[in-house]
Order: sequence, then C-alpha cells, then structure tokens
Amino acid sequence: MLARPSTGWTGRLMAFLPNPLIIPAGIMIGILVAMPVGPVNLLCVQRAIERGFWGGVAAGLGVVIGDGIIALFAALGVGAVTGVIRHYRMSVQMIGGLALVLFGIRLYFTRPHLIGEDAGGGQRPSLAAFAWDIPQTFFLTITNPGAVLGLFAIFGGVSSFVEVESYIDAFTMVAAVMGGSVIWWVVLSHTISRFRHRIDVDMLRLLNRLASIILLGFGGLLLGEVVMKFIAGRVV
Repeated sequence: MLARPSTGWTGRLMAFLPNPLIIPAGIMIGILVAMPVGPVNLLCVQRAIERGFWGGVAAGLGVVIGDGIIALFAALGVGAVTGVIRHYRMSVQMIGGLALVLFGIRLYFTRPHLIGEDAGGGQRPSLAAFAWDIPQTFFLTITNPGAVLGLFAIFGGVSSFVEVESYIDAFTMVAAVMGGSVIWWVVLSHTISRFRHRIDVDMLRLLNRLASIILLGFGGLLLGEVVMKFIAGRVV
C-alpha cells in the first residue's frame, strides 16, 4: 500500500504534493517506451504516412492509453498483474500474434491511398477512420506481454532512485509517462507529415507491403514461440 507519512498540517499538505523528480522521470520513461521500433510503432508510422499528422497522432493515442493503463498498475505496485501475465503469457501472446497476423494481411491487401490534410490535398480525412485506429493500437499494445513486463521492469528500476510513496505520486507518474509518449507521437507525426508529400501511391503501396510483411513476421514469431513451447511441454 502506498502511503506518505503524515506529521501535522505540513505532512498533510505534502501528501497532496508529488515528488518533483517524478514528472521529468515519467516523461523520459514515456519517450523511451514509445521510441523502440516494433510492430505497433510501425503501424503508427504507416498511419502517419498515409493519413498525415492527425492519422499518426490518432494511432499513437491508442499506444498512449495502453501504456498509461500498464503504467498505472506498475506505479501502484500491483505485483499480482505481472504474475497473471507470466501465468497466461502464452494465451496473451497467442492473441497478440494472431492480431498482428490479421493486421498484416489486411494491410497487405488494402488499397493504398494518401489522405490529404486539407481540402486541396486529395481525399478529406475521415474522423471515423482516425477514431478506429485508437482501439486497434490500444489492443496491440496491451496484448504484447513483452512490452507489459518491460514497462514493469522500467518502473522497478526507476523506483530505486525516484520514490513513489503515495497515490498522488503514482497518478502523477502515470500522467507524466503518458505525456512523454504523447510528446513523442506528436513530434514523430509532425516530422512525417512534413515529408509525406514526397511519397506517391506506388511508393505507399511498397511501404504498406513492407510494413505488412514485418507485421506478419512479428506475429509469426509470437505464434511460433507459443507452438514451440506447447510442443516442448507435451514432449516433457
């Protein structure tokens, strides 16, 4: 249980003030967690190329929400979550692998088209298309057991020099992590949107198929590991 010692009115006041080191540490965690190139990040980059700045931000927002929920459990010290994830890792990994395979197949056969960000830039962006990307990337984020356990490990390391002693500290840390992740996706989407006009439909088709093959590869590796563990368990 998180609790900050309280001694008089100063102690009660301090209970409502977060550790000042938590905000910069949380922002850095959010950026570092969002930076590595993985299947979900690749999908977000593809959305930014195809749909522009807001497409990348919308896809990244699903990752931000997923990371935020994982960070909340980690900040509150819910050790049982890691135990559940390890116990059901094969099931979670199988779901995540199947999702990546399905997304890869869908992307491979999707007709490429560049969506303009203004009235003169081709097709008008679809709010529904942007909104639909959020749950997709959110689902891929929370079904990645490696990313979940990795975020818990990062929090364990950070807690060695930044104390999270109260619920205010925990919620501040989660907000800072999500803020850092948002900063990364906004900067990345803005950078991509500045250069996406150099990409034509043929190049986008090639990028989509390359991205889909990578997604299929990641999904296949996850499913292959599950199958190998299952066979090894049956043999033993």
